[in-house]
Amino acid sequence: MADSLLVFEPLLKSRAWGSDALRAFGKDIPPNARVGESWELADLPGGDQAESSVVSEGPEVGRSLRALIEENPTSILGRAIPGPDGVFPLLIKLLDARENLSVQLHPSADYAATHEDSHLKTETWIVLAAAPGSKAYVGLDPSVDLEQFNQALESGRFLDILVERSLKPGDAIFLESGLCHALGAGTVVAEIQMPSDTTFRVWDWDRNAPDRPLHLQQARESIRLGAAQRTKWPVVTRRDEARVLESNGLSRRLLVDCDCFKIDQFELVEQDAETCRFTFPGNGMPHVFMCTEGGGTVEHDGKVLDFYPGRTILMPASIPEVTITLQVRDNAPPSLLHAVPADPLDTVRAD
Repeated sequence: MADSLLVFEPLLKSRAWGSDALRAFGKDIPPNARVGESWELADLPGGDQAESSVVSEGPEVGRSLRALIEENPTSILGRAIPGPDGVFPLLIKLLDARENLSVQLHPSADYAATHEDSHLKTETWIVLAAAPGSKAYVGLDPSVDLEQFNQALESGRFLDILVERSLKPGDAIFLESGLCHALGAGTVVAEIQMPSDTTFRVWDWDRNAPDRPLHLQQARESIRLGAAQRTKWPVVTRRDEARVLESNGLSRRLLVDCDCFKIDQFELVEQDAETCRFTFPGNGMPHVFMCTEGGGTVEHDGKVLDFYPGRTILMPASIPEVTITLQVRDNAPPSLLHAVPADPLDTVRAD
């Protein structure tokens, strides 16, 4: 039974658009490798294609997240609704985009409902680093219909119909499933998403790589156009526009609150402050913490785990509370991302 904090071995993924920038977040990137993704916490469905993170330390070392959930789902998940096939309802990654990612989209609800092996993939990027002029492409011009979508694909002028969004560190980009999007070059982001790897590649910047096929028919069946691109949460939440709660030297900035997950960010209020200590309640839900700057610790049942940039820790639902300390590390102020799956009780209260 998993009643301890859980840390996992990262799953590093080579990508045509990657580099070695994730070394700055503690990842062991081989020389000359092009690593685009580090899966920090994963539990994907899919039979032979399934992937599940393995615990790297502590009493559950060597066991997969899948095995822990199968053994005692309530201990890990609490009230959280599991993903397809009973998997953990969040997938947590770091992305290093040295080059543009492909323009892509994920299944719409209608498509997923009629295709057994396809799953929704609503996700959020939190920008950790962005070169000057960095951008994301999210959505299509509202005037574009399916015929114009096809014409843009055939003419090679797909960039003309994409909507550009400038990026800077601290921005949160919310991407509902079915929305056309691409992460631009020169960025590093944390990605928090539903547990799915179903992706339909629409346009790949004319790379024409045999191992990167396009999925145009699936995209045509899933693409959201015109008014259907409206989302339940703003596509872009700028750092200085997010709602912030402050208490006892701690700030908590709300980045996304949707029907799949909630994401916020803990930081120190005072610029000259060195540390802040607080108690965080579990409330019967699993919580994921990712340190992106600075450092700190998280304590439970007499055991202490360190936070440092790139470290992700899962607090299972069976843990009633933890004590978190944020502190300046290497002259960098601390920043801690927090993600929690949608709470069914919130839906009940809303109704």
